[in-house]
Amino acid sequence: MKSHDDIWEEWRDLVNMTPSELRTWLETEDSKSVGDAAGEGESTGHKSGRRIIEIKDRKKSELTDDDWSHMAKVVGYIKRHTAQGGPETDKKDSPWRHSLMNWGHDPLK
Repeated sequence: MKSHDDIWEEWRDLVNMTPSELRTWLETEDSKSVGDAAGEGESTGHKSGRRIIEIKDRKKSELTDDDWSHMAKVVGYIKRHTAQGGPETDKKDSPWRHSLMNWGHDPLK
């Protein structure tokens, strides 16, 4: 299991969207159109994006065990998804990028 310091470092490197950027992104149709619907009409990634905003608005010392667990999940998702490499063309408007952005990572940044 990773230490909080390891999770924190990876989180800071990989979650490269600000709370403001992520909040604006999550309001778009592109954001809402990707991912699994998780039975509630909102995808897992979209829901995660809302949680990421909450976490990014906190200080490291204020994070709960649930926050650390979610941060580790986000880091794992971003690493797996970016390893897939995305489409050869039109990465900008691809579901691959849109999904990553729901998880707080813009691969074009």
